[in-house]
Amino acid sequence: MTTPKEGPRAAPGSGRAATAAKVLTHAADLFAERGPAATSLRDVASRSGVNQGLIFRHVGNKDQLVGAVLDYLAQELELAREAGVDAAVVEAMIERQWKVLARSVLDGFDPGELQRQFPNVSTLVDRFRNYHDDDADARLAVAHTVALGLGWRLFGPFLRAAAGLEDVPEAELRRAVDLQTTRLLTGAADDST
Repeated sequence: MTTPKEGPRAAPGSGRAATAAKVLTHAADLFAERGPAATSLRDVASRSGVNQGLIFRHVGNKDQLVGAVLDYLAQELELAREAGVDAAVVEAMIERQWKVLARSVLDGFDPGELQRQFPNVSTLVDRFRNYHDDDADARLAVAHTVALGLGWRLFGPFLRAAAGLEDVPEAELRRAVDLQTTRLLTGAADDST
């Protein structure tokens, strides 16, 4: 279900870039709604208002499109964070990204093979590297943190019910998850015991 990471990419500022951005935006929406396996290139072309041949020309085949969408969403989120975009907008972007990521994985696509860049994860590794003994420990801490966040996003209702947390207010739950995230990222010990 994977192809090499090489593929056509649009140059910024070109008509090609505008077409690619339109295709990637609409493909991301479709992938978030129903997953890449249930989305044809024809569906993406129709929603984007382009012909299917332009998708092949500007982005590539289905696997390349999935990889390009994952890269696009990661880069879009990184740029929004750097620009200080409103937290609610960033949260909506995160939700869209994790939906596409989860549906891609469930549909049998391998983001590790298809996605070229992971700027948000790289930023976390860079930011918290000094809290760990070595690079591998920092990377593991970030991976655990991302897994914790994705786990709560994907399985929050199940986790609440299974652990008897239905009555815990959302804000309190978020604070608890944030505390664990901070502990993972900084290597801080649990001082509450």
